[in-house]
Amino acid sequence: MIGIIGGGIIGIATAYELAKLGEEVIVFEKRYFGSGSTFRCASGIRAQFTDEANIRLMKYSIDKWKKLSEELEYEVMFQQTGYLFLATSEEEVKAFKRNIKLQNKFGVPTKLITPEEAKEIVPPLNADAFLAGAWNPEDGKASPFHTLYGYKRAGEKLGVRFYPYTEVIGIKKNDKWIIKTTRGEFRVDVIVNATNAWGRRINSMIGKDIVPIKPFKHQLVKTEPIERGQIEPLVCPPAWSDSYVIQDGEDGGVICGTALEYKGNPDDVTPTYDFVKEALKWAVKIVPALKHVHIIRQWAGYYAKTPDNNPAIGELEEDFYVAIGFSGHGFMMAPAVSQALAEKIVKGKTKVPLDWEWFDPYRFERGELRSSAFQIG
Repeated sequence: MIGIIGGGIIGIATAYELAKLGEEVIVFEKRYFGSGSTFRCASGIRAQFTDEANIRLMKYSIDKWKKLSEELEYEVMFQQTGYLFLATSEEEVKAFKRNIKLQNKFGVPTKLITPEEAKEIVPPLNADAFLAGAWNPEDGKASPFHTLYGYKRAGEKLGVRFYPYTEVIGIKKNDKWIIKTTRGEFRVDVIVNATNAWGRRINSMIGKDIVPIKPFKHQLVKTEPIERGQIEPLVCPPAWSDSYVIQDGEDGGVICGTALEYKGNPDDVTPTYDFVKEALKWAVKIVPALKHVHIIRQWAGYYAKTPDNNPAIGELEEDFYVAIGFSGHGFMMAPAVSQALAEKIVKGKTKVPLDWEWFDPYRFERGELRSSAFQIG
Protein backbone atom coordinates (compact mmCIF):
# COMPACT_ATOMS: atom_id res chain seq x y z
CA MET A 1 0.00 0.00 0.00
CA ILE A 2 1.29 3.45 -0.96
CA GLY A 3 -0.09 6.59 0.67
CA ILE A 4 0.09 9.89 -1.19
CA ILE A 5 -0.35 13.11 0.77
CA GLY A 6 -1.54 15.97 -1.42
CA GLY A 7 -4.30 15.96 -4.01
CA GLY A 8 -2.89 18.35 -6.57
CA ILE A 9 -1.72 17.39 -10.05
CA ILE A 10 1.54 15.79 -8.83
CA GLY A 11 -0.18 13.65 -6.21
CA ILE A 12 -3.11 12.60 -8.42
CA ALA A 13 -0.91 11.84 -11.45
CA THR A 14 1.56 9.86 -9.33
CA ALA A 15 -1.31 7.83 -7.88
CA TYR A 16 -2.43 6.95 -11.39
CA GLU A 17 1.08 5.99 -12.51
CA LEU A 18 1.57 3.80 -9.43
CA ALA A 19 -1.76 2.09 -10.01
CA LYS A 20 -0.74 1.41 -13.63
CA LEU A 21 2.22 -0.51 -12.19
CA GLY A 22 -0.12 -2.63 -10.07
CA GLU A 23 0.21 -0.82 -6.74
CA GLU A 24 -2.58 -0.24 -4.23
CA VAL A 25 -2.77 3.51 -3.62
CA ILE A 26 -4.64 5.91 -1.35
CA VAL A 27 -4.56 9.72 -1.67
CA PHE A 28 -5.25 12.23 1.12
CA GLU A 29 -6.19 15.87 0.46
CA LYS A 30 -7.14 18.25 3.25
CA ARG A 31 -9.50 20.23 1.01
CA TYR A 32 -10.88 19.48 -2.45
CA PHE A 33 -8.63 17.98 -5.11
CA GLY A 34 -6.73 20.66 -7.01
CA SER A 35 -7.40 23.29 -4.34
CA GLY A 36 -3.71 24.14 -3.81
CA SER A 37 -1.60 25.37 -6.71
CA THR A 38 -3.10 23.25 -9.50
CA PHE A 39 -6.46 24.95 -10.04
CA ARG A 40 -4.82 28.37 -9.62
CA CYS A 41 -2.13 28.10 -12.29
CA ALA A 42 -2.05 29.86 -15.66
CA SER A 43 -2.13 26.57 -17.66
CA GLY A 44 1.22 27.04 -19.48
CA ILE A 45 3.52 24.19 -20.53
CA ARG A 46 7.04 24.90 -21.85
CA ALA A 47 10.44 23.43 -22.56
CA GLN A 48 12.06 26.88 -22.77
CA PHE A 49 14.21 26.56 -19.66
CA THR A 50 17.83 27.64 -19.28
CA ASP A 51 19.46 24.45 -17.94
CA GLU A 52 19.83 20.91 -19.24
CA ALA A 53 17.93 19.14 -16.45
CA ASN A 54 14.71 21.11 -16.86
CA ILE A 55 14.89 21.23 -20.66
CA ARG A 56 15.26 17.45 -20.99
CA LEU A 57 12.58 16.77 -18.39
CA MET A 58 10.12 19.13 -20.07
CA LYS A 59 10.80 17.83 -23.56
CA TYR A 60 9.81 14.39 -22.29
CA SER A 61 6.81 15.86 -20.46
CA ILE A 62 5.54 17.61 -23.60
CA ASP A 63 5.81 14.34 -25.51
CA LYS A 64 3.57 12.83 -22.82
CA TRP A 65 1.18 15.79 -22.95
CA LYS A 66 0.64 15.15 -26.66
CA LYS A 67 -0.79 11.68 -25.93
CA LEU A 68 -2.36 12.34 -22.54
CA SER A 69 -5.99 12.75 -23.64
CA GLU A 70 -5.80 9.45 -25.49
CA GLU A 71 -4.11 7.66 -22.59
CA LEU A 72 -6.54 8.94 -19.95
CA GLU A 73 -9.53 8.60 -22.28
CA TYR A 74 -10.46 12.11 -21.28
CA GLU A 75 -9.87 15.42 -23.05
CA VAL A 76 -7.27 17.49 -21.17
CA MET A 77 -7.35 20.28 -23.79
CA PHE A 78 -3.63 20.25 -24.48
CA GLN A 79 -2.82 22.66 -27.32
CA GLN A 80 0.61 23.40 -28.76
CA THR A 81 0.07 27.12 -29.16
CA GLY A 82 3.66 28.01 -28.28
CA TYR A 83 5.54 30.31 -25.93
CA LEU A 84 6.86 33.64 -27.14
CA PHE A 85 9.50 35.40 -25.04
CA LEU A 86 10.31 38.96 -26.11
CA ALA A 87 13.58 40.88 -25.76
CA THR A 88 13.74 44.60 -25.03
CA SER A 89 17.55 45.03 -25.10
CA GLU A 90 20.55 43.76 -27.01
CA GLU A 91 21.77 42.05 -23.84
CA GLU A 92 18.53 40.08 -23.72
CA VAL A 93 18.87 39.14 -27.38
CA LYS A 94 22.29 37.67 -26.62
CA ALA A 95 20.84 35.73 -23.67
CA PHE A 96 18.01 34.43 -25.89
CA LYS A 97 20.57 33.18 -28.42
CA ARG A 98 22.48 31.30 -25.69
CA ASN A 99 19.28 29.75 -24.36
CA ILE A 100 18.10 28.77 -27.84
CA LYS A 101 21.43 27.07 -28.58
CA LEU A 102 21.11 25.00 -25.39
CA GLN A 103 17.46 24.14 -26.05
CA ASN A 104 18.21 23.13 -29.65
CA LYS A 105 21.00 20.86 -28.39
CA PHE A 106 18.37 18.74 -26.63
CA GLY A 107 15.86 18.73 -29.45
CA VAL A 108 13.69 21.70 -28.45
CA PRO A 109 12.95 23.66 -31.66
CA THR A 110 13.12 27.21 -30.27
CA LYS A 111 14.20 29.86 -32.76
CA LEU A 112 14.93 33.59 -32.76
CA ILE A 113 12.31 35.60 -34.64
CA THR A 114 11.86 39.27 -35.58
CA PRO A 115 9.22 41.57 -34.06
CA GLU A 116 7.38 41.42 -37.39
CA GLU A 117 7.26 37.62 -37.23
CA ALA A 118 6.09 37.84 -33.61
CA LYS A 119 3.21 40.08 -34.70
CA GLU A 120 2.14 37.49 -37.26
CA ILE A 121 1.80 35.01 -34.39
CA VAL A 122 0.13 37.50 -32.03
CA PRO A 123 -1.71 40.06 -34.21
CA PRO A 124 -2.44 42.70 -31.52
CA LEU A 125 1.11 42.62 -30.12
CA ASN A 126 2.91 45.92 -29.47
CA ALA A 127 5.76 44.75 -31.71
CA ASP A 128 7.51 48.13 -31.83
CA ALA A 129 8.54 47.71 -28.19
CA PHE A 130 10.67 44.62 -28.84
CA LEU A 131 13.91 43.72 -30.61
CA ALA A 132 13.42 39.97 -31.06
CA GLY A 133 11.52 36.96 -29.82
CA ALA A 134 12.35 33.42 -28.69
CA TRP A 135 9.62 31.25 -30.19
CA ASN A 136 8.92 27.57 -29.57
CA PRO A 137 5.71 26.42 -31.31
CA GLU A 138 5.79 23.09 -29.43
CA ASP A 139 5.21 24.70 -26.04
CA GLY A 140 1.57 25.11 -25.13
CA LYS A 141 -1.20 24.96 -22.55
CA ALA A 142 -3.83 22.63 -21.13
CA SER A 143 -6.78 22.77 -18.75
CA PRO A 144 -5.71 22.23 -15.12
CA PHE A 145 -9.29 21.24 -14.27
CA HIS A 146 -9.73 18.71 -17.09
CA THR A 147 -6.22 17.31 -16.59
CA LEU A 148 -6.56 16.67 -12.87
CA TYR A 149 -10.02 15.18 -13.31
CA GLY A 150 -8.78 13.00 -16.17
CA TYR A 151 -5.96 11.59 -14.02
CA LYS A 152 -8.29 11.09 -11.04
CA ARG A 153 -10.92 9.33 -13.16
CA ALA A 154 -8.30 7.05 -14.68
CA GLY A 155 -6.86 6.33 -11.22
CA GLU A 156 -10.28 5.42 -9.85
CA LYS A 157 -10.73 2.89 -12.66
CA LEU A 158 -7.48 1.26 -11.53
CA GLY A 159 -8.60 1.10 -7.90
CA VAL A 160 -7.02 4.24 -6.38
CA ARG A 161 -8.91 5.42 -3.29
CA PHE A 162 -9.24 9.17 -2.91
CA TYR A 163 -9.99 10.90 0.40
CA PRO A 164 -10.89 14.61 0.07
CA TYR A 165 -11.27 16.81 3.14
CA THR A 166 -8.95 14.47 5.02
CA GLU A 167 -6.08 16.31 6.71
CA VAL A 168 -2.91 14.49 7.71
CA ILE A 169 -2.16 15.42 11.32
CA GLY A 170 0.70 13.09 12.12
CA ILE A 171 3.02 10.36 10.85
CA LYS A 172 4.83 7.66 12.78
CA LYS A 173 6.61 4.43 11.93
CA ASN A 174 6.96 1.00 13.45
CA ASP A 175 6.96 -1.94 11.04
CA LYS A 176 5.02 0.27 8.58
CA TRP A 177 4.26 3.95 8.18
CA ILE A 178 1.15 5.04 10.06
CA ILE A 179 -0.57 8.14 8.65
CA LYS A 180 -2.80 9.83 11.22
CA THR A 181 -5.64 11.77 9.61
CA THR A 182 -8.89 13.44 10.56
CA ARG A 183 -10.55 10.20 9.31
CA GLY A 184 -8.44 7.91 11.43
CA GLU A 185 -5.16 6.04 10.95
CA PHE A 186 -3.92 4.32 7.79
CA ARG A 187 -1.02 1.84 7.59
CA VAL A 188 1.08 2.06 4.41
CA ASP A 189 4.40 0.72 3.16
CA VAL A 190 5.45 3.87 1.29
CA ILE A 191 4.57 7.56 1.62
CA VAL A 192 4.79 10.22 -1.09
CA ASN A 193 4.69 13.84 0.10
CA ALA A 194 3.17 15.81 -2.80
CA THR A 195 1.89 18.76 -0.79
CA ASN A 196 4.10 21.40 -2.48
CA ALA A 197 3.67 24.68 -0.53
CA TRP A 198 2.70 22.64 2.55
CA GLY A 199 5.64 20.27 2.06
CA ARG A 200 7.60 21.36 5.13
CA ARG A 201 4.67 20.61 7.43
CA ILE A 202 4.59 17.00 6.30
CA ASN A 203 8.38 16.56 6.29
CA SER A 204 8.49 17.94 9.84
CA MET A 205 6.20 15.11 10.96
CA ILE A 206 9.09 12.66 10.37
CA GLY A 207 11.75 15.06 11.66
CA LYS A 208 13.18 15.82 8.19
CA ASP A 209 12.46 19.51 7.56
CA ILE A 210 15.40 19.86 5.15
CA VAL A 211 13.69 21.28 2.04
CA PRO A 212 13.52 25.07 2.64
CA ILE A 213 10.32 25.84 0.75
CA LYS A 214 8.89 29.33 1.09
CA PRO A 215 5.33 29.91 -0.15
CA PHE A 216 4.78 33.10 -2.16
CA LYS A 217 1.32 34.30 -3.14
CA HIS A 218 1.02 34.84 -6.89
CA GLN A 219 -2.11 36.02 -8.62
CA LEU A 220 -3.84 36.12 -11.97
CA VAL A 221 -6.38 38.35 -13.65
CA LYS A 222 -8.68 37.15 -16.42
CA THR A 223 -10.65 39.10 -19.01
CA GLU A 224 -13.90 38.39 -20.78
CA PRO A 225 -13.49 36.15 -23.87
CA ILE A 226 -12.02 37.75 -26.99
CA GLU A 227 -11.83 36.47 -30.56
CA ARG A 228 -9.84 33.24 -30.75
CA GLY A 229 -6.39 33.37 -32.32
CA GLN A 230 -5.36 36.75 -30.93
CA ILE A 231 -3.07 35.79 -28.03
CA GLU A 232 -2.91 32.00 -28.23
CA PRO A 233 0.74 31.59 -27.12
CA LEU A 234 1.94 32.65 -23.72
CA VAL A 235 3.61 36.01 -24.43
CA CYS A 236 6.23 37.25 -21.97
CA PRO A 237 8.83 40.04 -22.05
CA PRO A 238 10.96 38.95 -19.05
CA ALA A 239 12.35 42.46 -18.55
CA TRP A 240 8.84 43.75 -17.93
CA SER A 241 8.57 42.23 -14.46
CA ASP A 242 8.20 38.73 -15.96
CA SER A 243 4.68 39.73 -16.98
CA TYR A 244 2.70 37.65 -19.43
CA VAL A 245 -0.61 37.27 -21.24
CA ILE A 246 -2.24 34.17 -22.72
CA GLN A 247 -5.69 33.27 -23.98
CA ASP A 248 -7.43 30.60 -21.96
CA GLY A 249 -7.56 27.43 -24.04
CA GLU A 250 -11.17 26.79 -23.13
CA ASP A 251 -13.12 30.06 -23.31
CA GLY A 252 -10.74 32.56 -24.96
CA GLY A 253 -10.46 34.96 -22.03
CA VAL A 254 -7.02 36.51 -21.52
CA ILE A 255 -5.07 35.51 -18.40
CA CYS A 256 -2.66 38.22 -17.22
CA GLY A 257 0.17 37.66 -14.76
CA THR A 258 3.18 39.49 -13.35
CA ALA A 259 5.97 38.88 -10.83
CA LEU A 260 4.42 40.81 -7.93
CA GLU A 261 4.40 38.33 -5.05
CA TYR A 262 3.73 38.23 -1.34
CA LYS A 263 5.36 35.86 1.14
CA GLY A 264 2.72 34.32 3.35
CA ASN A 265 0.54 31.49 4.56
CA PRO A 266 -0.48 29.22 1.67
CA ASP A 267 -3.95 28.87 3.18
CA ASP A 268 -4.56 32.58 2.48
CA VAL A 269 -5.73 32.93 -1.13
CA THR A 270 -7.26 36.39 -0.84
CA PRO A 271 -6.44 38.41 -4.00
CA THR A 272 -5.19 42.00 -3.78
CA TYR A 273 -6.05 45.15 -5.70
CA ASP A 274 -2.36 46.10 -5.97
CA PHE A 275 -1.83 43.04 -8.13
CA VAL A 276 -4.64 43.98 -10.52
CA LYS A 277 -3.04 47.38 -11.11
CA GLU A 278 0.44 45.93 -11.60
CA ALA A 279 -0.62 43.08 -13.90
CA LEU A 280 -2.80 45.27 -16.12
CA LYS A 281 -0.11 47.98 -16.35
CA TRP A 282 2.13 45.48 -18.12
CA ALA A 283 -0.61 43.63 -20.00
CA VAL A 284 -1.69 46.75 -21.89
CA LYS A 285 1.95 47.49 -22.77
CA ILE A 286 2.28 44.03 -24.29
CA VAL A 287 -1.11 44.17 -26.05
CA PRO A 288 -2.50 47.74 -26.02
CA ALA A 289 -5.96 46.66 -27.19
CA LEU A 290 -6.50 44.92 -23.84
CA LYS A 291 -7.35 48.30 -22.30
CA HIS A 292 -10.72 47.97 -24.01
CA VAL A 293 -11.51 44.53 -22.55
CA HIS A 294 -13.43 43.90 -19.32
CA ILE A 295 -11.90 42.10 -16.35
CA ILE A 296 -14.14 39.32 -15.04
CA ARG A 297 -12.00 37.40 -12.54
CA GLN A 298 -9.03 37.57 -10.20
CA TRP A 299 -7.60 34.81 -8.03
CA ALA A 300 -4.55 33.90 -5.97
CA GLY A 301 -2.45 30.81 -5.38
CA TYR A 302 1.07 29.97 -4.28
CA TYR A 303 4.44 29.30 -5.82
CA ALA A 304 6.18 26.85 -3.49
CA LYS A 305 9.68 28.21 -4.01
CA THR A 306 12.98 26.61 -3.15
CA PRO A 307 16.21 28.68 -3.00
CA ASP A 308 17.09 27.68 -6.59
CA ASN A 309 13.51 27.47 -7.97
CA ASN A 310 14.00 23.76 -8.69
CA PRO A 311 11.74 21.17 -7.05
CA ALA A 312 12.89 18.55 -4.55
CA ILE A 313 12.19 15.09 -5.94
CA GLY A 314 13.43 11.86 -4.42
CA GLU A 315 13.69 9.74 -1.28
CA LEU A 316 13.89 11.70 1.97
CA GLU A 317 13.97 8.62 4.17
CA GLU A 318 13.56 4.94 3.41
CA ASP A 319 10.15 4.53 1.76
CA PHE A 320 9.32 8.23 2.19
CA TYR A 321 9.48 10.23 -1.03
CA VAL A 322 8.96 13.89 -1.82
CA ALA A 323 7.92 15.78 -4.94
CA ILE A 324 7.53 19.33 -3.67
CA GLY A 325 8.77 22.91 -4.15
CA PHE A 326 7.89 23.19 -7.83
CA SER A 327 8.21 27.00 -7.86
CA GLY A 328 5.37 27.44 -10.37
CA HIS A 329 6.27 24.51 -12.66
CA GLY A 330 4.38 21.57 -11.17
CA PHE A 331 1.49 21.47 -13.63
CA MET A 332 3.68 21.40 -16.72
CA MET A 333 6.08 18.82 -15.23
CA ALA A 334 3.43 16.48 -13.82
CA PRO A 335 3.24 13.88 -16.62
CA ALA A 336 7.00 13.30 -16.56
CA VAL A 337 7.60 13.63 -12.81
CA SER A 338 4.71 11.34 -11.85
CA GLN A 339 5.91 8.59 -14.19
CA ALA A 340 9.51 8.92 -13.02
CA LEU A 341 8.58 8.84 -9.34
CA ALA A 342 6.23 5.87 -9.72
CA GLU A 343 8.81 3.87 -11.64
CA LYS A 344 11.53 4.76 -9.14
CA ILE A 345 9.38 3.57 -6.22
CA VAL A 346 8.26 0.32 -7.84
CA LYS A 347 11.18 -0.62 -10.11
CA GLY A 348 14.09 1.29 -8.60
CA LYS A 349 14.77 3.01 -11.93
CA THR A 350 12.98 4.98 -14.63
CA LYS A 351 13.25 5.64 -18.35
CA VAL A 352 12.20 9.27 -17.79
CA PRO A 353 15.19 11.66 -18.20
CA LEU A 354 14.82 13.03 -14.68
CA ASP A 355 18.17 14.01 -13.17
CA TRP A 356 17.80 12.73 -9.61
CA GLU A 357 21.02 14.37 -8.51
CA TRP A 358 19.88 17.76 -9.83
CA PHE A 359 16.57 17.56 -7.93
CA ASP A 360 18.02 15.84 -4.84
CA PRO A 361 16.17 17.00 -1.69
CA TYR A 362 19.42 16.88 0.30
CA ARG A 363 21.19 19.44 -1.90
CA PHE A 364 20.03 22.31 0.31
CA GLU A 365 21.43 20.71 3.45
CA ARG A 366 24.77 20.32 1.65
CA GLY A 367 24.65 23.91 0.35
CA GLU A 368 24.72 22.72 -3.28
CA LEU A 369 22.19 24.95 -4.99
CA ARG A 370 21.56 24.45 -8.71
CA SER A 371 21.37 27.23 -11.26
CA SER A 372 18.02 28.92 -10.76
CA ALA A 373 15.22 27.44 -12.83
CA PHE A 374 13.81 30.07 -15.21
CA GLN A 375 10.56 31.26 -13.63
CA ILE A 376 8.02 33.77 -14.91
CA GLY A 377 5.09 35.52 -13.33
